[in-house]
Amino acid sequence: MLPYKNLILINADTTEPLYRQIAAQLISLIQEGKLLPGTLLPSTRGLAFDLQLHRKTITAAYDVLVSEDWVDNLPRKGYRVSYDLPRIKPRSYKKNKISAFAHKGAINFERLEMILNPVLSVENSRIIIDDGLPDISLLPVTTITKQFKKALDEITYKAVLRHRISENSNLSIALSTFLKHTRGLDMEIENIFTTRGAQMAIYIAASLIIKPGDKVIVSDPSYFIANLVFEKLGAELIRVPVDNEGMCTRSVEEVLQKNDIKMIYIIPHHHHPTTVTMSVERRQHMLKLIKSYDIAVIEDDYDYDFQFKYDPYLPLASGDHNGRVIYIGSLTKVLGTPFRLGYMVATADFLEAARKLRKLIDIRGDAIIEEAAAGLINNGDLARHIQRSNRLYAQRCDLVSELISKELTDVVTFTKPTGGMALWLKFNSEFKLSDILKKAHKDGLVVSGTVYCTGKNAQLNACRFGFASLNENQLTEAVELLKKAAGV
Repeated sequence: MLPYKNLILINADTTEPLYRQIAAQLISLIQEGKLLPGTLLPSTRGLAFDLQLHRKTITAAYDVLVSEDWVDNLPRKGYRVSYDLPRIKPRSYKKNKISAFAHKGAINFERLEMILNPVLSVENSRIIIDDGLPDISLLPVTTITKQFKKALDEITYKAVLRHRISENSNLSIALSTFLKHTRGLDMEIENIFTTRGAQMAIYIAASLIIKPGDKVIVSDPSYFIANLVFEKLGAELIRVPVDNEGMCTRSVEEVLQKNDIKMIYIIPHHHHPTTVTMSVERRQHMLKLIKSYDIAVIEDDYDYDFQFKYDPYLPLASGDHNGRVIYIGSLTKVLGTPFRLGYMVATADFLEAARKLRKLIDIRGDAIIEEAAAGLINNGDLARHIQRSNRLYAQRCDLVSELISKELTDVVTFTKPTGGMALWLKFNSEFKLSDILKKAHKDGLVVSGTVYCTGKNAQLNACRFGFASLNENQLTEAVELLKKAAGV
């Protein structure tokens, strides 16, 4: 409710009756657009209390507004600003008024370019191919609900809020054990720091390392939002190729020999966007380079948990790197986008600086979601959910790979990944991806994931095909619509 006590000012030095003063100021509030048609006014008793006047004075003011059609008196409901105003009809209401926020150019600020690729409208679309997101229908809703109820218990809630962001939360403790068991990380509780998603972790880590003019090695192609972060911080990106064994470490070594490099950004598991996994030989070579050149590394391991057929390679961070690797992961890929939970594993002194930086943008984080996630880890529910999801995602990966190989064999080339949630489809040069996507959109198919078919990335003519969130029927129809749009 508006602060009527401060909006309606009584002038004791005028002969105008108090009720008339109140009525006139309420009319002004309506004309200014602060009181919109349909807005309920405070009760006569409530407004009288705010203005320290007799209730009959307020009633008299409201009676004036009702008689002049500014306000409607609703039985048993009170007074409401009329939809049919006497001087400004509903259709023209506020038509000539310019909002204080309607002006442009009032502030001198940096105008940023579009971060995400433009996506065709999802309205009336039957199928949306995402970038590789989990199927939230698989979530153990009952179990999660219990954890939220537990987190909202008064005693538990107060205990959680006692933790400052610089202290070890229950989620940090649970994650520390989980990462030791699943990734072989040699770490202690002081070596982990939770964030609102992996993106925040990347931004904070990079902000602490990169200064304007620093050179950063990234793959080509790479996770484009991370690249934008580094460039925004003033970095010069040096791109090295990616093949079916991951980032080419020989190329990395050549760059290191000729340049003063501040940082390397690498995605060894299910590289984004190409989905390839770095070979053992290149992992060993990369660790050797990290130590030899005393270089900082951000290892982005966004969906390590989803491995289908083979024992997964351990992260670079599990090897001997003398504290130079900053390991970043996410629970969002496991639990879905409503759970914006990421983490950073690094040396204790680096994380102390990270906590200080985070406080400038996010003082506490989401205590309830963090507590619920900690409960899921401690009860083993997260591990069981990952196992169930892995089995289903592997089946969907097999299905869509078979469908594409059969129906789009002359249109795209791809390598079936050993894990993750997406395929990397490279369209043959005679099939222009941008045209295919527009045609498919007319039939109800939208590709909202990472698409490389315009601007400087047009030569890639490729996109990520997220399969994890689609069922068998949707995957089948999606491939059929792509085939139809390609005209084969």
